[in-house]
Amino acid sequence: MVMSAQDVLGVIESDPEAMRVLRAVADLGLPDWWIGAGFVRNRIWDAISNLPALPERDVDVAYFDPDKLDPREETRAEARAMASLPGVPWEIRNQARMHLRNGDEPYTSTVDAMSRWPETATCVAVTLRDGSVRLVSCHGLADLVGMVVRPSPAFDTIAGRAKVRHRVKAKGWLDRWAGLRLEI
Repeated sequence: MVMSAQDVLGVIESDPEAMRVLRAVADLGLPDWWIGAGFVRNRIWDAISNLPALPERDVDVAYFDPDKLDPREETRAEARAMASLPGVPWEIRNQARMHLRNGDEPYTSTVDAMSRWPETATCVAVTLRDGSVRLVSCHGLADLVGMVVRPSPAFDTIAGRAKVRHRVKAKGWLDRWAGLRLEI
């Protein structure tokens, strides 16, 4: 099954739980927000593999607000999200400060920060703008829809590739998606 960007959007839009999460985050009013990583990747790999969805491990909400760098802002956003949708494993992070944790130059936007996440298939996210789901793919969709695990350019080093291999094993990706192709 070869998927296009429209197909990826269709998987998200046809998932009532995904849409509830997107609406809840939209209601938080965070600037330049996107939900990425496993929220998109896992749904797409499950759809390709004809597997039922698993409960969310975490919902990675990334936003960009250079005027509010206090980590307590993130804690407050998570509390508001939890009040809106209890039981969802929220992880809300302001990408305007995450470069400090990651040892990078300052990021310029949420998408810039996401482009430095570990795997190309993880550097994909969705947001809800004007009632429509929008998709961004920092390194293209080929690896996501091809079920390829490849380090993003930021992780294309010996140490970065080792970290990607560790993530694959620790998260049990090969146990869940036997059709994954590892290029690490």
